[in-house]
Amino acid sequence: MKRFSIIVFLATLSALSANAQTAKYVFYFIGDGMGFNHVSLTEYYQGYTEDVFDSRPLSFTMFPVLGQAVTHSESNLITDSAAAGTALSTGSKTNNGMLCMASDSATALESIAYKIHDAGYKVGISSTVGLNHATPAAFYGHNIDRGNYYDIAAEIPATGFEFFAGGGLIESNGKDGDKPSAYNAIEDSGYTIAEGMDGYYASKDGAEKMMLLQKDGRLKTELPYAIDRTGDDMSQADLVRASIDFLYEEDGPGFFIMSEAGRIDWASHGNDTKTAILETLSLSDAVAEAVAFYNEHPDETLIIVTADHETGGLTLAYDEGYNMYFDKIDRIDRSKDKVDEDGKEDMDEASHEAHIGWTTKDHSAANVPVFAIGAGSELFSGRMDNTEIPERICRAMNITF
Repeated sequence: MKRFSIIVFLATLSALSANAQTAKYVFYFIGDGMGFNHVSLTEYYQGYTEDVFDSRPLSFTMFPVLGQAVTHSESNLITDSAAAGTALSTGSKTNNGMLCMASDSATALESIAYKIHDAGYKVGISSTVGLNHATPAAFYGHNIDRGNYYDIAAEIPATGFEFFAGGGLIESNGKDGDKPSAYNAIEDSGYTIAEGMDGYYASKDGAEKMMLLQKDGRLKTELPYAIDRTGDDMSQADLVRASIDFLYEEDGPGFFIMSEAGRIDWASHGNDTKTAILETLSLSDAVAEAVAFYNEHPDETLIIVTADHETGGLTLAYDEGYNMYFDKIDRIDRSKDKVDEDGKEDMDEASHEAHIGWTTKDHSAANVPVFAIGAGSELFSGRMDNTEIPERICRAMNITF
């Protein structure tokens, strides 16, 4: 009976897919480190800020399709970002620390970004952290060691992908600063490098390929945390808005945009509660840009929001009691990166007083959410392995995987 039920389910899924509209515009959001509890906590915090005794949905939590993904790597039940990024990009498992290379250390794995680009679509890769960091790099790079940042960045020019955006390149002159600038190689291959949104709008006309960095981006490797953002600092929403602006053409070929919220993970590694909440809200703002596009092209647009793993073992409880006290974190107005050790201890105490807890400063083995809306979204319902997500994206786009 169990086997029969599975066959019926798969047949139904196949029929739904056959009748679905082909996805021409695909947004693939990855909230690095974002587990189910990150989402729930952020929704409750949003309810608190709106002065209601309830949670309030994020831009993606009302999507009609909800699934969950298993995240283990080839080598560990608790994955790292390189192995998870590889799974989400290529549909194959690998060992922790390895980037789009099989566990034999010799076989290169192909990202769906290349498959989609070869099929004629435009491709954009963006992240709030360094573009040669594990997750964004998993969509173009190959290396047995995710820490070989210079060699990974050197693969960007050959991709031909039309758009890159986010934090600058890590070790752009090599580990010891003695290598030719990776930025020069990128420019020599035909990319226009713009810094800040003003720089983007001033240089986008006539640019065939674009790399968008924050202001002074060649000197930095990540966008500021939302809680620390000031002035002309870019947000993930800015990156998505620019991606759409650069890649969309009426009657054009369509596009694939991968956008990573990389600093949810970093905040969670630091058990930095309010920063993690505001980074998740920043992801919600970025997804809202995609939703606005979807509303104009509902029959041809697919949006997926997921995570590579959960970070921090976040819990919506601490000690005893059945209440949460969000007012206790009102006094936090900056990230832990901006305070001394006493300040960090005060932030931890505020989190505990709010009844928000963390169980680790590393990743966990928890399953992660998968939210989807639009053309082919029915493919992302239910339980799946993270390796199934890229295959299902290709199926929604009618591209051979």
